[in-house]
Amino acid sequence: MEAIVGGALLSASMEMLVKKVVSGEFLDLFRRTKLDVDLLEKLEITLLRLQSVLHDAEDKQIANPAVKKWLEMLQDAVFEADDLFDELNTEALRCQAEGGQVLNKFLSYFKRFNKKINSKLQKLFGRLEHLKDQNLGLKEGDSNCVWNATPTSPFLRDESAIYGRDDDRKKLKEFLLLEDGCDSGSKIGVISIVGMGGLGKTTLAKLLYNDPRVKEMFEVEGWAHIPKDFNVATITKTILESVTLDTSTDTNLLKLQVQLQQSLSNKKFLLVLDDMWYGNYVGWNSLIDIFNVGQNGSKIIITTRDERVVLPTLKYLCVHHLRSLEIEDSWSLLARHAFVETNYQQHPNLEIIGREIAKKCGGLPLAAVALGGILRTNLSQDHWNDVLNNSIWEHTNDEVQPALLLSYRFLPAFLKGCFAYCSIFPKNSILVKRRVVQLWIAEGLVPRPESEKNWEKVAEKYFDELVSRSLIRQRFLDHQESNFEMHDLINDLAMTVSSPYCTRLDNDKPSERVDKRVRHLSYNKSVYEPEDKFDELHGLKGLRTFLATHAISLELFSDLLSTMTQLHALELSCCINMVELPKSIGNLICLRYLDLSTTQIKRLPSETCKLYNLQTLLLSFTQLIELPKDMGKLVKLRHLDIRCTKLKKMPAQISKLENLQTLSDFIVSSVKEVGLKIEDLGKYPHLSGSLCISQLENVTDPSHASQANLEMKMEIDELELGWSYTAPSNSEIQSFVLERLRPSTNLKRLTISGYSGDKLPNWLGDRSMICLQKMTLKNIPSLTSFPSDCLPKTLQSLNIDGCDSFTSFTLCSLPVLKILSIFCCKLLKSILIAEDASKQNLLFLRTIYIWKCNELESVSLIGLPIPNLTDLSLRYLWIGKVGGIWWNTTWEHLTSLSRLDTWGDDIVKGLIERQVPFLPTNLVSLRIYCLEDVECLDGKWLQHLTSLHTLEIYISPKLKSLPEKGDLPSSLKQLRIISCPLLEPNLKMKQGKEWLKISHIPEIYVNYQIID
Repeated sequence: MEAIVGGALLSASMEMLVKKVVSGEFLDLFRRTKLDVDLLEKLEITLLRLQSVLHDAEDKQIANPAVKKWLEMLQDAVFEADDLFDELNTEALRCQAEGGQVLNKFLSYFKRFNKKINSKLQKLFGRLEHLKDQNLGLKEGDSNCVWNATPTSPFLRDESAIYGRDDDRKKLKEFLLLEDGCDSGSKIGVISIVGMGGLGKTTLAKLLYNDPRVKEMFEVEGWAHIPKDFNVATITKTILESVTLDTSTDTNLLKLQVQLQQSLSNKKFLLVLDDMWYGNYVGWNSLIDIFNVGQNGSKIIITTRDERVVLPTLKYLCVHHLRSLEIEDSWSLLARHAFVETNYQQHPNLEIIGREIAKKCGGLPLAAVALGGILRTNLSQDHWNDVLNNSIWEHTNDEVQPALLLSYRFLPAFLKGCFAYCSIFPKNSILVKRRVVQLWIAEGLVPRPESEKNWEKVAEKYFDELVSRSLIRQRFLDHQESNFEMHDLINDLAMTVSSPYCTRLDNDKPSERVDKRVRHLSYNKSVYEPEDKFDELHGLKGLRTFLATHAISLELFSDLLSTMTQLHALELSCCINMVELPKSIGNLICLRYLDLSTTQIKRLPSETCKLYNLQTLLLSFTQLIELPKDMGKLVKLRHLDIRCTKLKKMPAQISKLENLQTLSDFIVSSVKEVGLKIEDLGKYPHLSGSLCISQLENVTDPSHASQANLEMKMEIDELELGWSYTAPSNSEIQSFVLERLRPSTNLKRLTISGYSGDKLPNWLGDRSMICLQKMTLKNIPSLTSFPSDCLPKTLQSLNIDGCDSFTSFTLCSLPVLKILSIFCCKLLKSILIAEDASKQNLLFLRTIYIWKCNELESVSLIGLPIPNLTDLSLRYLWIGKVGGIWWNTTWEHLTSLSRLDTWGDDIVKGLIERQVPFLPTNLVSLRIYCLEDVECLDGKWLQHLTSLHTLEIYISPKLKSLPEKGDLPSSLKQLRIISCPLLEPNLKMKQGKEWLKISHIPEIYVNYQIID
């Protein structure tokens, strides 16, 4: 259905162009530069007339090739106008940035080029007039429709599986809950969900993956989308990162395979391989070998459109064909999304129309949800009939469903451009909301509001509207709330409506010529292209966006840079081979967005400061050691990200950038240095997001800290206050400084590091700090203790790290605390959890980590119900008085504690010598690390653990005797002995007294190898 293209970017471009032409600011620019104001006024009238027929033209282009051609010509003319006006505006910005001394030169420049510019304007006006006068029978409509945000659906994300999928879910869940479920030939069971795109295969898999009963069955979980262009290294890395919940920097296949094997070895795992395609399976065998190191009963769920997709050598438990929804289920799903603030039974006329629309969904949940989003915007019969009777239903397309095309057709003009732009992001890529919003603004897809500080908020509302209409959805497998994605069929829709102005160079696409009209392009090749492939990019004179998601040849890029003078957005964040930015970057005078994060760049060329339009500069995780001194010329800069660089100071001119909305780091210079001072922070009233203030030891006058005005920066939700740990310190001054750096009451996360004072600020105990959820105290050498009742009651996570003088800690009144971490506190002797049982119980506490606290004598949980504690990890501990830490503690009431890890001799010796029930009976996993002197584990100390499933013993060089057979719980299913040299030989040979003690256990592993 190529006939529908052409309107996506045109609608948005036309709207933005009209707003620019009619603005007083633009009229003033024409007057100051002696340009033809009368011509501008004529241009305004012509553009308004063209805009008024645009809606009708977009409808008629489907059946009328002449209208389609007319739209293409109009799009080219609008782009030409936008480029011309952009050039004029950039010159004005240059004048502003370089000061009044350039004003005469600026005016002189425009006098010299007056005739040329007016000539271009006259030709442009002629083209637009010609298009306006063509008799195509187009009707005028309301081009200034008022947009009201769609009511947000409060329902669960991907709720489509709830309707008509109960039987599917029940059947597949039964297979997943099978204890073994595989024959003797394979330990891994595979469940395949087969169906066409949009049926809800991935949604069903997510529901199973997140089911609480299913989660209880597996020790390790992972989810990986399988791209069409299969690459074994990429897939291995994706699965590894999902399993470990950590980003891997390795690209070497062998290293990745070893890491994945270690993560899955001897563990019962659940993996989802989403959207597998039939085709090239070279390399799958190596992955299957890794899968087979898992524990018997592990499961793999596959979603695919082709039942021919199989994983060789693995046992298939079920190949489940997902059927289309029944009409009644389609209607129920559509109605649930269409009627958010009311009930459909209150609209009987709409129900009649809606049921007819539901029949047209073809049983696809994705189509029902998308149409529900359209209908929700207007609960009038006319609107619903317009959807039902729209001519788009009569035009079929192999790539895009008519229902999805309608979801685009009924978007407001400004949202069409934003949606179409998203087509340049690869399928199944993560859409980070902040990044997408900044790119939209850079490309002029979001009009600048009267108050510029609200620009991002307007763009975020646009984004939220696309989410509300189900054109973008949140990745609810992620831990990041700001991460989103597009369904692949919605991505196909975006590619269709944005062609030929948006395109991607992907691995899975055959090499093809790039249309010269392309404005927005992403390069997603994982391997270098030959030089002649880049030759055609030299002809893309109007290119506005170039996003490289993989490394490119720097030599070829430098050549390309000289031709891409109209670029608004340039992203090179994946070019880890880039060590310097060419000086020709200064020629990209229209650039608004520049992302160089994760490159090896140490410095930016001074020419960067000529990018007067620049709004976003991203430099995080680079090798950056300095910023250009003339940064103050970047008067439009709104976002500066310099996290995790090697910067030690920042140029003083940054204090001129008062439009900054994001400033990741603020490095305080000393009084003697030329650089930023703490009081300069007060010049940024609109900062938001995360802020790290470092080198606070350079603040010698506490009154200057007050001028930072942190308390009024209401949009900052994460704050780090850092002193250099090794710098000379004055604890009294630092205490006063910290007290005056009081943040706003909206703060959610706080870190204080390197502080030399001996007490925490008073504002921490203020009742107004009602939003603080996470706090970290790091490297505070003089802090000896503090009562937890001086902390905000809203804390969910408390981390105490490297506080060398910290001697005791009492936790008694943090009612929603979930995680307590205490690391590397050398003198810590006692931890008392909830001293007074009459105070609020720690009902939400789930995890306690204690690490490298060598003097710890007592951890007391006396008499307190902490029912949700599921993970108690005592690692790297050398405990001087075992009796103190264990004898004062009663563990039986920890009714949810499922895993305990211990490190060192003393804990185990205490357990053995006590010889009475001590650990909670519901313990499922016990891991014992580094028994240096323990030789024997005899005794009945494990006998009462009737739920114990797994016992693991690591790195115990002198251990030679295990508990007797009768002293081990009958529930024990798995025993792992790793790096215990005195036990290993006999166990591997399945002989001797020690083997007889454990031979009844179903699964025994010695050094990661199962003993059959």
